[in-house]
Amino acid sequence: MTDNGAANGSDKNPAARRGSNFFSEDDAIGNLIRMLSRLPGLGRRSATRLALRLLTDREGGLEPLVRALSEASESVRLCGECGNLDVRDPCGICLDNERDTGLLCVVEGVDDLWALERSGVFHGRYHVLGGTLSALDGRDPGSLSVDGLRRRARAEVREVILALSATVEGQTTAHYVADLLRDVCEVTVLGQGLPVGGSPNYLDDGTLFAAFRSRSLLSGGAGL
Repeated sequence: MTDNGAANGSDKNPAARRGSNFFSEDDAIGNLIRMLSRLPGLGRRSATRLALRLLTDREGGLEPLVRALSEASESVRLCGECGNLDVRDPCGICLDNERDTGLLCVVEGVDDLWALERSGVFHGRYHVLGGTLSALDGRDPGSLSVDGLRRRARAEVREVILALSATVEGQTTAHYVADLLRDVCEVTVLGQGLPVGGSPNYLDDGTLFAAFRSRSLLSGGAGL
């Protein structure tokens, strides 16, 4: 008679006997791996390798990272004017007097703002909406920073540039904002180079430059 363990192959595969998680999530190593695996782009295997790298290089890796995370947690805040993340409120961009205050670029999230800043294609100021309109996900205008956008647009802005994702939700949001600001200022959208489903965060600098140069007017009902 064949032993049940041998029949299911567990004797030939020790990993099958101890399960897929080598470390318990209740201990320090397992918890570190679990938290790292929650970061974008990191699966459990990548998180395990990163945890091992940090733990085997405490002075050069783990301890400086802990200090940096602690400092960021204590000092980084949301800019009350534009929604950017910075150690100051208002943020450095909002305080920069050399920027064109007549240009306001509207983005979905801080990641898009940082991508545009990294490219150097825009020299005005920003406004982070905090997402896009989506009936399916329950995001209505009250969930986004549209009141703040309208207030800022009424101040001294001559053009609002919508740098939103080329998705159904992004385009719906763009037309909503255009209608909201119809009697306030000119509203434009990024032009060529933004692929369907794409967002500024994933575009290279050359594509972003072309998209800004070819931006076009947008009305509340449809693009022009």
